[in-house]
Amino acid sequence: MSDTGIFWIRDDFRIENNPALSFATQNHENVIALFIYNNKNFDNQTEAQKWWVSKSLEVFKTDLSKYNIDLQIVRGDEVDVFSKIKKKDSISIYWNKVYEPDVIAKGKKIRDIFLKNEVSFKYFKGNILNEFQEVTKNDGTPFKVFTPFWRTAEQKYLSLAPPKNYIVKKRIKEKTFFKNCIEPKNILPKKDWYKKFDKYWKISENDSKKILNELIESKIKDYGTTRDIPSVEGTSKLSPYIKHGQIHVANIWKKCHGIKSKGIGYRKYINELGWREFSHSLINYFPEFLKGNYRKDFDKFPWVKNDKYLKAWKIGMTGYPIVDAGMRELYETGWMHNRVRMVVGSFLVKHLRINWTEGEKHFRNCLLDFNKANNIAQWQWVAGCGADAAPYFRIFNPILQGEKFDKEGLYVKKWVPELDKVPGKFLHKPWEMELKYQEAINTIIGKDYPQPIVIHEKARASALEAFQSLKKDR
Repeated sequence: MSDTGIFWIRDDFRIENNPALSFATQNHENVIALFIYNNKNFDNQTEAQKWWVSKSLEVFKTDLSKYNIDLQIVRGDEVDVFSKIKKKDSISIYWNKVYEPDVIAKGKKIRDIFLKNEVSFKYFKGNILNEFQEVTKNDGTPFKVFTPFWRTAEQKYLSLAPPKNYIVKKRIKEKTFFKNCIEPKNILPKKDWYKKFDKYWKISENDSKKILNELIESKIKDYGTTRDIPSVEGTSKLSPYIKHGQIHVANIWKKCHGIKSKGIGYRKYINELGWREFSHSLINYFPEFLKGNYRKDFDKFPWVKNDKYLKAWKIGMTGYPIVDAGMRELYETGWMHNRVRMVVGSFLVKHLRINWTEGEKHFRNCLLDFNKANNIAQWQWVAGCGADAAPYFRIFNPILQGEKFDKEGLYVKKWVPELDKVPGKFLHKPWEMELKYQEAINTIIGKDYPQPIVIHEKARASALEAFQSLKKDR
């Protein structure tokens, strides 16, 4: 065995339940943790995540130092970086898998380089319950519908032997290998809009454990109902930690499964983990998901290109309070409540008839919890063009959604403060207030807050007409 083991970090900023890191420390006296910053993976794509990754590296560097493991950050392409390692360096490389087709393809190139250069390597199961190849129908074909997929996946996982307890051993000394390394701060976005994220997030493996405990102890019982109320802290908010691997989904599963009295809240939350697994299966078995509409009839859908409307949607100035609140929450915090994600998504693709890919691109850039599989699958679900998708003719009414899930207007007033004085009766449709009442509260619709950029009834009718045009083309 070589003198030094390198743990290659991707989406796995954690000590606990980290098979690649554990294996490296169990088998090598010297261990180096390596993060390769490939700006092509971030620039103009996932700007918000630069902040999370930068913070994660700072904290993880400290955590690893307790085990005498040095964390080195190298700027460059993964293939180029690893091609420089040769047999004579006496180094072995270890990593946990990431389940995205382009990442898998690059991993194959890297394995070929290691084989050519006679470099020892080993990879391990990633942050997932079941490998996507393990969950198929009886005839070996992949699932296209969530419910039977998740039923099979749960049975599969429960039938497995208890997961191994991966222990990380303290090493005798620190060792470096790579030159011209960069600091975590060098990854931060050039624009400083991310600075407000510090107000909303604490980033560490330990923080993810605290959030999980809070979920189990006080949230999951009522999760079935409170998860839909955006003004209530009813969701777990674990998604960014799962994405970046501060916590393994198996740890979440185990904690949830240990609940003695399992109610509807437990089932609803476990299903959220299931959708993540399902999404990863879809993009790997059906890579066309990543390139466009899964349902090819939507290739002929008459989308509308309207930069003015798209900008209004992005900055939260559509004139529909629940939509605007969600878009402002996203820009301010790097996160958006899941119910509201569905509402703003439906508004973009059905009220404005703007291609779902524009929404997917914006979310990709702004979400701290952006996950390629989840994001694309969710957008295609909303648009009606994915597998097991919501039908296109299911059009969320943003007024009724606001009145139902934000009855007191607490969510809207938090993120759209210019409507703070609007009476509850008109909060989700402020344009219906008579001018004299607008003047009385010093909130003029069209001046202090925009008029609706589209009228719901007309937009709905136009969307349904567009959908009918698809049927005519069949």
